[in-house]
Amino acid sequence: MSSTYGEKIKISVFGESHGNGIGVVIDGLPAGVKIDMDKVLVQMSRRAPGKDKTATPRKESDLPKVLSGMLGDTLTGAPLCAVIENTNTKSGDYGNLLNCPRPGHSDYTAYVKYNASNDIRGGGHFSGRLTAPIVFAGAICRQILEEKGIKIAAHIASIGNVNDKSFNPVSIDDKLINKLSNSSFALIDDSVEEKMRAEVESARLAQDSIGGTIECAVSGIEAGIGEPMFEGVEGVIAKAVFGVPAIKGIEFGKGFELSKMRGSQSNDPFEYKDGKVVTKTNNCGGILGGITNGMPVIFRAGVKPTPSISKEQDTVDLQKKENAKLVIKGRHDPCIVPRAVPVIEAVTAVAILNLL
Repeated sequence: MSSTYGEKIKISVFGESHGNGIGVVIDGLPAGVKIDMDKVLVQMSRRAPGKDKTATPRKESDLPKVLSGMLGDTLTGAPLCAVIENTNTKSGDYGNLLNCPRPGHSDYTAYVKYNASNDIRGGGHFSGRLTAPIVFAGAICRQILEEKGIKIAAHIASIGNVNDKSFNPVSIDDKLINKLSNSSFALIDDSVEEKMRAEVESARLAQDSIGGTIECAVSGIEAGIGEPMFEGVEGVIAKAVFGVPAIKGIEFGKGFELSKMRGSQSNDPFEYKDGKVVTKTNNCGGILGGITNGMPVIFRAGVKPTPSISKEQDTVDLQKKENAKLVIKGRHDPCIVPRAVPVIEAVTAVAILNLL
């Protein structure tokens, strides 16, 4: 089992949801860069569970302990390793899952691939809990990018059928980026929050869950970054994004909407503005031929509903080899979209730093 990403900047995630701890090793970071740990902890807090009714009641402080790679507040150039202790586990809630895989989870596929040796408690290594060290890695990479004038922000584009406004595709205000990057329920239009929360609460009361979408933007990135074909910006970002549990789709710019357009509608006309080549629109999401064109890189990711729901579901008993019914116990998010926002920002930061 290998949970690594990146070539220039490589992250390796380790641990299980109900093990002693989880963590990440980051290789390739530049030496001499000062890291503001308070800013790192802000990102960790945005993802941490137990702080909102839309999230699991499991409470974890998610305080990373740096074991190597930093001297004081400065990166040394050695592999940066951080560990996060698991302090609030209830492994007994998962006893009935040893033989009966949860629909929508990795239980069955992991059972087959790893010869029934996979840790089932809380999803083990497949759990969304493993996104905590990813957020740590992204928070480090984000600060390095910000020194280069590159900023990343994401927001809840939708929950169920309730939609937020979209980013201005050609110009993203720094104030908005700062607002979203520090929010635990990140929205461009705050007036839709109540409707989104009502959508989540409706699913929770029905012993169910709800999915949504996340829109992410990268501003300040210059033209000429990336490679054609298999090393294109879309591919590098998409591989990182699909490493986040529950992500089932991604589109850049107008994405699938482009399939309904004519070329005259989808093409982004060029113009000079303040001596710089820009495009009047940004249907391509800031990427042409796998290479950045200097406009904001914008994409949307689709998040499926949390598969752990309280309703009785159909499954199988792998030992008895017969059909079975399953009621899932434990503490789960009725909607993971709000907590997934900083995770999407994090993997995007790692991907962009790799591209640079």
